[in-house]
Amino acid sequence: MTDNKQSNEKRDFKKELKMELYHDNFQNYKRYSIPKAQLVIADIPYNLDANAYASSPQWWIGGDRHNGASDKAGKAFFRGDKNFNLVEYMHFCNKLLIKEPKERGKAPAMIIFCAFSQMQMLLDLGKRYGFNNGYPLFFFKNYSAQVLKANMKIVGATEHAVVLYRNKLPKFNNNGKMIFNWMEWPRDTATVKIHPTQKPIALLSKLIKLFTDPYDVVIDPVAGSGITLRAANMLKRNSYGFEVAKEVYVLAKKHVIDSYTIDKKLQLKYEKTQKLF
Repeated sequence: MTDNKQSNEKRDFKKELKMELYHDNFQNYKRYSIPKAQLVIADIPYNLDANAYASSPQWWIGGDRHNGASDKAGKAFFRGDKNFNLVEYMHFCNKLLIKEPKERGKAPAMIIFCAFSQMQMLLDLGKRYGFNNGYPLFFFKNYSAQVLKANMKIVGATEHAVVLYRNKLPKFNNNGKMIFNWMEWPRDTATVKIHPTQKPIALLSKLIKLFTDPYDVVIDPVAGSGITLRAANMLKRNSYGFEVAKEVYVLAKKHVIDSYTIDKKLQLKYEKTQKLF
């Protein structure tokens, strides 16, 4: 193959960069003929159900209990939070990932954001579906949503995730730097807030960069706001996601997938954050 032909094919491939969000369950992935992923990354429901806002001022109107309960009191973050089937999730995510290649340093991975109480369960459950290895990730914040508990106990200011993989260590772009299993959870006040458990785009970008290369495929089976797909797209990764809640899907398509724009102030903030990684 000539150098010119290789160059033309590379340019054509770059033009085909995909970012697709489907209003459907991830179990129906076959109907969309999407490619297998190098990285599956998702924020699964924490099964908090009616206690989702229990320690947050959002439980009360205006954040003040003297105003009475708000429309979020006794509500879950979203439909499906209570009955999310982790067994089905593991089963299908194993199918969404590429097969483990023979080469070292090319294997796929899955990252699952979860509650602290779910971590060991996910590590154990993963082994039933081919994810024989895994390790925890911890993220620390300089703020807490548990404002109502501030004078009662030590409040939570951490988030959690697990990295799961089959047998070979997954692709890992650390550029020769040691990466700890704890890292900062940066605030993201500039990105439109669509989903109550939406993750910071800078954090998602860091994880995507670590475990994938440009033009690899990233899939978020429970995409919510679609911000994972946008982060992948900004890093020149192909991205696909699924969201079953119509109202969330519509907002994500409108504000993140189809017409996401970054003004100069946000762009500078994003670039500055990326330099930290």
